Amino acid sequence: MSSGPPRRWLRGRSWAPLFFIAPSVLLLLAFFFIPVGVAFLMSLSDLSLYSLGDWRLTSFVGFANYAALLRDGLFWRALANTFYFVLVAGPLTVAVSFVAALALNSRLVKLRSVFRLGFFMPVVTTLVAVAVLWRWIYHPRFGLLNYLLSLMGTQGPDWLATTTWAMPALILMAVWKNFGYNMIIFLAGLQTIAPSYYEAARIDGASAWQSTWRITVPLLGPTTLFVSIVTTIGYLQFFAEPYIMTQGGPLDSTLSVVLLMYQEAFKFWNMGYAAAIAFTLFAVIFILTMAQMRIQRRHL
Repeated sequence: MSSGPPRRWLRGRSWAPLFFIAPSVLLLLAFFFIPVGVAFLMSLSDLSLYSLGDWRLTSFVGFANYAALLRDGLFWRALANTFYFVLVAGPLTVAVSFVAALALNSRLVKLRSVFRLGFFMPVVTTLVAVAVLWRWIYHPRFGLLNYLLSLMGTQGPDWLATTTWAMPALILMAVWKNFGYNMIIFLAGLQTIAPSYYEAARIDGASAWQSTWRITVPLLGPTTLFVSIVTTIGYLQFFAEPYIMTQGGPLDSTLSVVLLMYQEAFKFWNMGYAAAIAFTLFAVIFILTMAQMRIQRRHL
């Protein structure tokens, strides 16, 4: 019979590796692959609040949700707002993190542990508390920011109530809250650079700027790539800032894709349409991440 070779193959194999990875595989199936598959099926249906009570009311609509999404002007507005946030806040966060890491890695700075702790505190602080704090800072009459502007003879705007300044206000808050995380990663990268490189550069007469540009920046390339990708992915999913601070307003000027998805799912109960938004955002994140990796690897 032809079953001989497979049986010998099975007898020659050790089942121990499969036994050890089985719990991880089962957990991935239960909490990732199966939910993702169910969510994708939801995006192909017209699942709504009424369907939750009676599944027979749910019908298969194919890719109609995705087609409707492409015709939805509000989705394109939310996507443009999200790109605006990512393109401004992303590079700004990475740049501030890099400068802060360089400063804290310098021997000229005293009390580095205190500054490191202070810069990292916003990262571990809940965003709700941060948002309450920044709402007071942005208050048009009693806020700290407008008070400082008044000392310079300038009248500050109502930051969160104008379409021009609402998004920059959220960007400033996001940079302040998140740069400490990237700073820690840059500090770890800086400590892997051998001091002999800088000693050789100093002997050759290189200035501090030349050492930074010619040694630090190239050697931190992989770290910068990682930080950029993680920051971009995180900012493409920005939700809590507009949800807490502006509710997407004024006039949808701070409406993000994730906030739109939340509103469609839990405010209007269009679960199928919200799932289509989620998978469209996943496709955008995947494409941008691949493009970012290809572009930055060419310069490493």
